[in-house]
Amino acid sequence: MSANSILLDFSLDPARIIDEVSRKDIVRVCKEGLEKYLAGLKISYDMLTTDGYLCILSETGTGTIVTIRFFEQGLITINVEYYRKDGDEAKISFENMKMLENGLRIRLEAKRSKHLPPIKRGSSVDVYLTSSDERVIEYDIDRVLFDKRSEFQKIQIVHSRSLGNMLVLDELQNIAEADLIYTETLMCRGKEDYAGKEICILGGGDGALLYELLKEGPKMVVMLEIDEIVMQACNKYMNTICGDVLEKRTDDNYEIIVGDCMVYLKKYIKEGRKFDYVFGDLTDIPISDTPTGEIWDFIRTILESSFQVLKPDGKFMTHGNGVSCPESLRMYEDQLAKLTPKVTYTKSSAFVPSFMEEWVFYQVQREVANATESV
Repeated sequence: MSANSILLDFSLDPARIIDEVSRKDIVRVCKEGLEKYLAGLKISYDMLTTDGYLCILSETGTGTIVTIRFFEQGLITINVEYYRKDGDEAKISFENMKMLENGLRIRLEAKRSKHLPPIKRGSSVDVYLTSSDERVIEYDIDRVLFDKRSEFQKIQIVHSRSLGNMLVLDELQNIAEADLIYTETLMCRGKEDYAGKEICILGGGDGALLYELLKEGPKMVVMLEIDEIVMQACNKYMNTICGDVLEKRTDDNYEIIVGDCMVYLKKYIKEGRKFDYVFGDLTDIPISDTPTGEIWDFIRTILESSFQVLKPDGKFMTHGNGVSCPESLRMYEDQLAKLTPKVTYTKSSAFVPSFMEEWVFYQVQREVANATESV
């Protein structure tokens, strides 16, 4: 069940918006077109606005409301809103929306027009998530398998018909069963040799990175994850990507520690413990105007602390953000340039199915004599 919002818009000559007679004629044409699908529409309210005109119509006996908004710049928007129960037919099918748009465009002599499929609001299954640059993406999510708020974040595991089960944290998609490419690109599978190496994962609560790294024959992997509930949920609903590592928690060549990774990084620094690889599988690079604020401070602290526990030839591996966020990526690279000792980095990218976009990953290591930065 959800409130459905059907959206149409048309661009006309602005002079027709200003003229009262023309406005009434436009409303009449829109009303006649809509009445093919919504019976008994009546004008409930209308008013002039500072930038145009507003007209509200209602369908007798159903609660369906139609808003027609005129903007003096020549834009007309039509919003049809109604509550649709599970199993009910749509008021206006997608095919009929096309016919409605085309018919109104011709009768209104519009320069351009557009219709959108119904936006579903208030549903028990939220199908809308956002891309890295804050575009709305509609997923084919058909059910929620897990929904709980931990001390740290909102945790959901949902099922997508095309992507399989998907972990969503604080309304952001994190990883789906279809996203092996994400993990393989993060670890640069086939390019890095993990056999016999000591590795530290910061975060990684879904278990996918740990599970894939263990296939490479490392000496020891330590995973530091703060959120126990994330691991419990992924162990139950995402074991196609994490195997049994979140169930067992420890073995001869790995250990999962539940706690704040910064606390353990400080402990390892004090003990002088060193790793061949440190993976930052934590927060994404923020979308912001400047590299300031709590998250940027956290990113800088993680970078500085990670290099204190890396061996001289060790690497820091992490995910960045989408290629559609070049300014944020540039700001992250500016932070890398400020690190002491100096570092070099390479980048890789991959199209991640559940993100529905190209994602950037970083491989960072200490600068060596005569080395040049590879970008």
